[in-house]
Amino acid sequence: MTQQWTTHGIELRPDSVHKRFRPDADGEAEREWRALTLLDRHAPGLAPRPLARADGAVTMSRLPGTVLRGAELTEARLDALARAVRRLHDAVPGDEAARLPRRRWDVRESAAAVWSRADAVRGPAARRALAAGLRWLDGAQDGLCAGESSSAPVLGQADGNLANFLWDGADVRLVDFEDSGRSDRPYELAEMVEHVSAWAETRPGAGLDAGAFLARYGLSPAEELRLLECRRLFALLWLVFLTADAATAARNPPGTGERQALRLLDLLG
Repeated sequence: MTQQWTTHGIELRPDSVHKRFRPDADGEAEREWRALTLLDRHAPGLAPRPLARADGAVTMSRLPGTVLRGAELTEARLDALARAVRRLHDAVPGDEAARLPRRRWDVRESAAAVWSRADAVRGPAARRALAAGLRWLDGAQDGLCAGESSSAPVLGQADGNLANFLWDGADVRLVDFEDSGRSDRPYELAEMVEHVSAWAETRPGAGLDAGAFLARYGLSPAEELRLLECRRLFALLWLVFLTADAATAARNPPGTGERQALRLLDLLG
């Protein structure tokens, strides 16, 4: 668990972590507790063990390791990351995953955020990329929603920030499930490779090589197609966040918004 990028109150104890959610949190403690309980049952050791929940807070076991955000992703670390994410998506049986509430920032919520914040996007490069993205989204949104309903359900972590993946020298474990819920594998993988933490770090060797990471999954042609569409959606969403929200822009290196505009245009082809 890291405090550098977290938006919650975190108390690190010798053997546990106490996570207090914001007063305006919308069911985040419940989502976190549910996911940790499911993973403790179906994939023990992959995530913290749930210990206690009360008054808008969750106490969980403390995991060893260092965050992958900002770290060099060697072949060993990339292999371990892919193993961990694959284990997450395989952990909860499909019928049980299908009964979960939808994850936060699903297709509808992400698309709604893009449409509602588009007018606040600033900068000529960002506005050009936004215009292309909105034209694409206008024609793609229905298909994205349909694919969400027809894809095999998985428990989605719903947060691809590399700060949520801990490397202990041999394996990777996962933390932060406050937005978790029912999702599908292409959507989750798309969020990971398009998360700003995957590519915007300036430290040499840091960041996630999307091609190398995705090559570790045997995606079907239909999953590959959905993956690309979902990557476009997340790239568009990040463009809005990085160029219309000063707080998000301030948390990332200068020029990240302009780089995001180019990234979106490249994905749109």
